[in-house]
Amino acid sequence: MSDPVPAPAASAPLATVAAPEATSAAMAGKHYDVIVIGSGAGGATFAQKVAATGKSVLMLERGEHLPIEPDNWSANAVWLQRKYRANESWIDRKGRPFRPNTHYWVGGNTIFYGAALMRLRKGDFSETPHAGGISPAWPIGYGDLAPFYDEAERVWNVHGDRRADPSEDHDAPQYAHGPLTHEPSVTALKGLFERRGWKPFPLPLGVRREDARPWASDCIRCTTCGGHPCLRMAKSDARLIVNEVEARPNVTLLTGRKVKKLETDAAGRQVRAVVCETAGGEEIFRGDLVVLAAGAVNSAVVLLRSATGTGAHENGLANSSDQVGRNYMFHNLTATVSMTAARVEAQFPKTLGLNDFYWKDVEGGFDFPMGHVQLLEYMSGETIKGQIANKMPAWLVPDFAAGAIARRMMAFLTISEDLPDPANRARLNKKGQIVLEYRHNNLAGHERLRLKLRRQLEKAGMMCHCLHQHKFSMDELLPLYGTAHQAGTVRMGADKARSVVDPMCKAHDLDNLYVVDSGVFVTSAAVNPTLTIVANAMRVGEHVAARLSGH
Repeated sequence: MSDPVPAPAASAPLATVAAPEATSAAMAGKHYDVIVIGSGAGGATFAQKVAATGKSVLMLERGEHLPIEPDNWSANAVWLQRKYRANESWIDRKGRPFRPNTHYWVGGNTIFYGAALMRLRKGDFSETPHAGGISPAWPIGYGDLAPFYDEAERVWNVHGDRRADPSEDHDAPQYAHGPLTHEPSVTALKGLFERRGWKPFPLPLGVRREDARPWASDCIRCTTCGGHPCLRMAKSDARLIVNEVEARPNVTLLTGRKVKKLETDAAGRQVRAVVCETAGGEEIFRGDLVVLAAGAVNSAVVLLRSATGTGAHENGLANSSDQVGRNYMFHNLTATVSMTAARVEAQFPKTLGLNDFYWKDVEGGFDFPMGHVQLLEYMSGETIKGQIANKMPAWLVPDFAAGAIARRMMAFLTISEDLPDPANRARLNKKGQIVLEYRHNNLAGHERLRLKLRRQLEKAGMMCHCLHQHKFSMDELLPLYGTAHQAGTVRMGADKARSVVDPMCKAHDLDNLYVVDSGVFVTSAAVNPTLTIVANAMRVGEHVAARLSGH
């Protein structure tokens, strides 16, 4: 692995300290206004908002800067070697270990996401009946996030056409950037859907690309986008935000710091210390406000590891409600692979979405939400072999066969809402290992939408195969979607007996602890969560900035 990208000059001395003991000594006497744990979509965005106040901000990241190297674009390195994936083991509900498809780098999982950036629909914030139960209301409404959605779309360079999506907020401003154009096979698919009476729309994507001026664009519409780091930094990911924030003189980014626990004052109302595990031993940092943004699973784990054993935080920090770790969600997801006799003419196919059935079957017979469909990224032969590695040795599939399949394949992702269930949870076992207990629910609408899509494709002469994620496995066709859509575990709410944080994402049980990742989500809805993480972190960041300024 090549050397990591150097940090900006303002932070370089801290990032290159040779002796951990010296670092600990230097940090022990320094007190920060804000400590942010995690540098992904939520942490980076929050830090950007608060850093503008001039207050001192410390960002702690367990990973390092991702190397910018040719392997970023190597399907073999990403899918077969799994070079960038976290090398750790979690336990499923049956006691079986698995390697989660998550990534610990500066910028978090956004480095590897597919850049689809959609708002939750207005109705997603209200109580909604589903075939499998009730999706509860959020303590905030769409209107609370609307201005921050606007801002997030600008900052993250979202390209799209809001008027083309039948489920969108048509009162919101149009995207600043028009949609990416469809390649020939995607254009043909769009026509197929339209002849059925459906309304496919351009998928909103966060990339630095203008199809009308490709020579002036960073994005080259390559075949290694979703699941890969962008070698050209043309995909809107949190690294771009971190780079801007870290350049500020009042911001310090320290990598290689895995937060183990938070310690409180004697009264248990204030977090007083952040305890980190590093290659050189334990380090402790102190600040006035602490903000968790380690991801839905790991933020819950930090709180659970912070249990005092007695007193107010006996079962975990901020856990008087016994809700920390509970209500874990990660969507009902199915990848549908369609094969055609002719070669597919699309190396960047992820430009089309379908939301006609988001709230119900508009063709009749089912009055409950079904979900969202989007085209997936191009899959190379190596990608295909990487996804079958847990089912059979990759060498059993010859390279020429895998390549021939890839050239004739288009893949779709069906996303449907899974409902919050307290029994679906992240917890720690007696050995301190992360246990992820999950059973799928609310599958009726998902199955209906999956079959509707499949039948339409088969009518067009495409041979389809569906790979379900109905069993808890991180090694299906696209393992990125196993933990990339994680949500819940630290849910927000007005009732402290049924939630962990209040509507402004401050822990009910503490005065200076906030959470700004997808753990605060009350429901998962049926679209990719990243834009909502960003918008909510902007909202909370603006609130905390005012608090720090005494307003």
